[in-house]
Amino acid sequence: MSVRQEKFAGLIQQHLADIFMKYPEYVNRVFVTISKVEVSPDLGYAKVFLSVIKVPNKEEFIQIVQLHGREIRKQLANKIRNQARIVPELTFFLDDSLDYVFHMDEILKKVQAEDERKRNDNQ
Repeated sequence: MSVRQEKFAGLIQQHLADIFMKYPEYVNRVFVTISKVEVSPDLGYAKVFLSVIKVPNKEEFIQIVQLHGREIRKQLANKIRNQARIVPELTFFLDDSLDYVFHMDEILKKVQAEDERKRNDNQ
């Protein structure tokens, strides 16, 4: 990604985070982090990767966010209208890297507990 794309992605990420925090109808009692934004070279399209916690059905949550995509884009346009000429089309994706981190942490804790148990048994 070019420097221009990275700066624009950062701008979008910052303002989308504000939108998700200020408008709870999109994230009712859910912890959402915008983990990454990828912008096309023409700045017309943006892939927004959301990391969510406390969601029973994450795929359903992403679908709900997609349904509100036009409203979210309109609010984004209001926020960046003085900073950018183009408001990109937004596509939301689930970022499951945080789930992977939690899973690996659980595995490491189990291995550590097993090692401790073996050391205590050998003494």
